[in-house]
Amino acid sequence: MQKNEEEYGGAPLSAYASAGQPSSKVLEIENLRKVHVRNNGKQQEDLVVIESVNFSVNEGEFVTIIGPSGCGKSTLLNIIAGLESHNGGDIVVRGHRVPSTGPDIVMIFQEDALFPWLTVLDNVAFGLRRKGISKSERRRIAMQYIELVQLGHFADSYVHQLSGGMKQRVSIARGLSMNPRVLLMDEPFGALDYRTREILQQQIQEIHAKTKKTILFVTHDVREAVSLGDRVILLTHRPSKIKQQYVVDLPRPRSSEDPQLHGLINIIQKELKEEIKYAGTDVGNEII
Repeated sequence: MQKNEEEYGGAPLSAYASAGQPSSKVLEIENLRKVHVRNNGKQQEDLVVIESVNFSVNEGEFVTIIGPSGCGKSTLLNIIAGLESHNGGDIVVRGHRVPSTGPDIVMIFQEDALFPWLTVLDNVAFGLRRKGISKSERRRIAMQYIELVQLGHFADSYVHQLSGGMKQRVSIARGLSMNPRVLLMDEPFGALDYRTREILQQQIQEIHAKTKKTILFVTHDVREAVSLGDRVILLTHRPSKIKQQYVVDLPRPRSSEDPQLHGLINIIQKELKEEIKYAGTDVGNEII
């Protein structure tokens, strides 16, 4: 499919190398396959969730992933994070095939997963403490990232004193404090109201610009995917494969309401609707 090149003026994956992006690959997914075994009471059945997924992510790139509900977006991130096993293919981090990704990759979930008995500062510093970093250095690093997410005045606050958006900013600060090569984000703004999502979408772009971190971001919102991503990966219905990849070669910061994005948003929405329609015809379709 090449029509996005004509209608939008952007570029499909084939043009990515010429889009002015870095060429240093930090993460490579090669022929990834994931199968769930289901027992219906009579016999076991293999449910193929992900089939032959191949893509790479460059150093400092912000890649968003979108697809129909149940196609395996979250499963894909869990596998990359080492939280789930896979049945075929390889995950390559910095040129090395590894069974699990380890500290080079950090995951941020939709739920904040913070420790309510700890302050914001102690939550952000928690992983640093486990790495054996001294107390003074932990505080310095944690405060650096708390300030980055604009929560410096709340360093001594507890989780119950924070709004949903603030909690997610703490989660982002905690993830960044570990200095990962890749930051995985699984619908981190999905549970927030529209206005808060808009604010955090702007802030994550600012954070990305300042830190140059490599980010792989799963979302169900096409507008969010296009406004945030340097590249958007569209997955098919289950078993999930890559249907198309789109480069978003427009300056930042971007807003999901930016008219320049509407053409690509409409293209992806149309393709996504087709996949949702196909998924709806599958017998026993469920969310994964």
